[in-house]
Amino acid sequence: MPLKELAERRNILHRKSDAQTVLRHALNDVEVGQIALVSSFGAESVVLLHMIAQIDTATPVIFLDTEMLFPETLTYQREVAKALGLTDVRVMSPDRNAVLTEDVDGLLHQADTDACCDLRKTRPLAQALADFDGWITGRKQFQGGKRTDLPLFEKDGRKIKINPLVKWSAQDLRDYMTEHDLPRHPLVAQGYPSVGCMPCTTRVSDHEDQRAGRWRGTEKTECGIHFDKNGATRKGQAA
Repeated sequence: MPLKELAERRNILHRKSDAQTVLRHALNDVEVGQIALVSSFGAESVVLLHMIAQIDTATPVIFLDTEMLFPETLTYQREVAKALGLTDVRVMSPDRNAVLTEDVDGLLHQADTDACCDLRKTRPLAQALADFDGWITGRKQFQGGKRTDLPLFEKDGRKIKINPLVKWSAQDLRDYMTEHDLPRHPLVAQGYPSVGCMPCTTRVSDHEDQRAGRWRGTEKTECGIHFDKNGATRKGQAA
């Protein structure tokens, strides 16, 4: 079945399904194939990670260590994975030779944020997803920008992308974390409601959008694993 048609059929099938049902069916859907959860282990990531752990702790989880993350994120990743009993967390880093060629001084982000994200996120993710038919993300419509019209299932190049929390609100996420007593990312309490790489993430004021601290002062709103720099869904293997 063509992937666009498959996505459309699954959107109809699950139009009234809750996130747990979507996840459980997707992980066992022979037409969707083998899928992995891609997680930043950021401010809200623990919700999907907990849901996955309730279904199958051996579900592949891909974590992109850009080598520019906050130390708190790296610690949180290890602690959450252990607490939830996740047994197949795959930590992906940028290719060493590519870093030495393209960003040997670690300052590429100052000259070209898109190139830095491509080097440290998009390409490593493409490698990590090479053997998978689809992937799960934690994107939500309330995050705004290019995410406002996100569907539950979408064609993503030659893969299927699944967004189980697409209709969830910020309050839904907080309620779920409270109900299940899940550990919070330590930077959230310090004013970082959205956590990315350390050089490109700043604190956010109460009146600002939660992603206002990402690439502050630029027009950039996405790292590139979901959308290219022109705003279109990427057409490659990873996005």
